[in-house]
Amino acid sequence: VLPGGALWCYSRFWNGSLQARKQVPPSNGGLIAILMDHTAFLQTLLLTDPLRQRALQVVAECGLPDCWIGAGFIRNPVWDHLHGYAESAPSGDVDVIWFPSVPTLAEVDLRVEQELRAAMPELRWSVKNQTRMHLRNGDMPYTSVADAVRHWPETATAVAVRLVPSGLIEVNAPFGLNDLFTLRLRPTPAFQTTKHPIFVDRVSSKRWIERYPLLYLEASAASRVAVDSLSNK
Repeated sequence: VLPGGALWCYSRFWNGSLQARKQVPPSNGGLIAILMDHTAFLQTLLLTDPLRQRALQVVAECGLPDCWIGAGFIRNPVWDHLHGYAESAPSGDVDVIWFPSVPTLAEVDLRVEQELRAAMPELRWSVKNQTRMHLRNGDMPYTSVADAVRHWPETATAVAVRLVPSGLIEVNAPFGLNDLFTLRLRPTPAFQTTKHPIFVDRVSSKRWIERYPLLYLEASAASRVAVDSLSNK
């Protein structure tokens, strides 16, 4: 449900394509909506995007344990689609995250990045072993990729996917997909207290509200983002 009571309705067509349209509640208060399961929608959205499908394939071929692509690689095409924007390639880093049973050196991440660049040089690859990332983020050691993703700033960003041998996409979303698909922008529990300014800074610096005007930003952050935006002009 979006601000004002509207819903996004998802329809699957005979060729597997997807379409989203905004539904406004009738005057009598009734509401008719055809809702696809969020996971199924995300899987189809990514698998029908040739560039993202290929990226998932080359990452799977690396054979790294507990290995996923996360963050904007997933978030942005969903927000683009719900805003009616044309399909676009990833514009920032393609975040590859993995979790080996035995910690490895940073050089391994760099080697994997080189392999991915050789396979798909058009993308900006970033590979991070999550057994070390808690040190940079000031957290307790993570126990898995899912645990690491739980410590990302926004619930809509805290999503990762990977291609499994069957050719389907597995979705790793510790907070679910509802915030992503209802365009709700709010911090994860890890960023609701002392780290909350980091969340506010990300919203402001990335200019998400300008790019995606249908986003609903939590009230506790909205005023701060507005002040930050004015100061940056």
